[in-house]
Amino acid sequence: MRTLVVLGGADGAITTLATAARLGLHTVCVDARTDAPAVEHAHEFLNISTRDVPALAAALRGRDDVAGVICPASDVNLPAQHQLAQLLSLPDGLSPAALRASVDKGYFRRLCDGLGQPGPRFVQAAPDQVVADAARLRFPVIVKPTDSSGGRGISLCASRDDLPAALDAAAAYSATNVVIVEEYIDGDHYTAEAVVADGRIVLYGLGARVLTEPPHFVTLEHTMPGAGDELAARCRVALDQIVAALEYRWGSLNADVLVDRAGRVIVIELGARLGGNGSAELLGLVHGVDVTAAAIRMAVGERPGLSPTSSAVATMRVLRAGTAGKLVAIRGVDTVRALPGLVDLILAARPGDHVEPYHRAGAKLGYLLACAGDHEALGTTLAAIQEHLRFEIEPAT
Repeated sequence: MRTLVVLGGADGAITTLATAARLGLHTVCVDARTDAPAVEHAHEFLNISTRDVPALAAALRGRDDVAGVICPASDVNLPAQHQLAQLLSLPDGLSPAALRASVDKGYFRRLCDGLGQPGPRFVQAAPDQVVADAARLRFPVIVKPTDSSGGRGISLCASRDDLPAALDAAAAYSATNVVIVEEYIDGDHYTAEAVVADGRIVLYGLGARVLTEPPHFVTLEHTMPGAGDELAARCRVALDQIVAALEYRWGSLNADVLVDRAGRVIVIELGARLGGNGSAELLGLVHGVDVTAAAIRMAVGERPGLSPTSSAVATMRVLRAGTAGKLVAIRGVDTVRALPGLVDLILAARPGDHVEPYHRAGAKLGYLLACAGDHEALGTTLAAIQEHLRFEIEPAT
């Protein structure tokens, strides 16, 4: 039996592991955490840090069943994916530029600037070096780790007085101790999800994105399609240009897109992998293509069919805690799973777990996917879910 190695055991890997098993693949989940949510969904578990490529390669090198490696919903594991594919002679669609653009926000901003695409002014450096350079930016600004994702370490700074604390928070989530400071641009937020084959986008969707309140800006909800045809087409043109510049050969693509008050399309960040928070699944639901299965097939060297077969409307909604405390119970799960239009309910927390307010992607209680023929029917399903699904939390004292 062929084996797929899945790097990372966060909730974003659950769908990939389940889909791979359905496709007849043996799965190995790799994570430093033994209690990571996706671990129980794998056939096999390697308790190794995804950053420890030598140890991973040593653990896998003697096996003749490993057919591919993939890291869904995580930019931080892309370097390990690329290195393992090279070391073990596995299929790999990443180019060096596509890899770097996914894990270095400053590099990606410079790439977009070089292509003549609009974007925020920014500075990038170690925390103790960036303060002076940031003085030339217009406040408010967004401070981020240059090499992290999932909303970790992001802050909105209204003035220069806010910078020191924000820089410390960002650096805490950066493996390289590098931060990026960008001028804040107001506008409407979207997520683009796509599949790349033969160096071009062959399947694409643009979802409207709802974020948490400042200063954290973490995804709460995606709805796809989330824009009119004209805006979706303009966003695709920008992404096509970026894919060509990166020489990205094949694989999944996820991007955060902002349309500012002047109507300009700004690609904020990009990851050459399956999107998290259900965005990859949304693309599949909208077009009638199993996008996760397609990514897995490409990872093991196959060429999947990617032609749309249907048209629908779909939503991903994050499940979150309003307060820190102990999760006591989850009510209404069976009722919700039986609702027409509910596609999947992923729970990332269990009764007994400590939970916290949703200020980063890893703090979610889970997420749900719903799909319908039109927005009205989708709204009916979401209202029913909200009515029945309850998380009982005992506040921390």
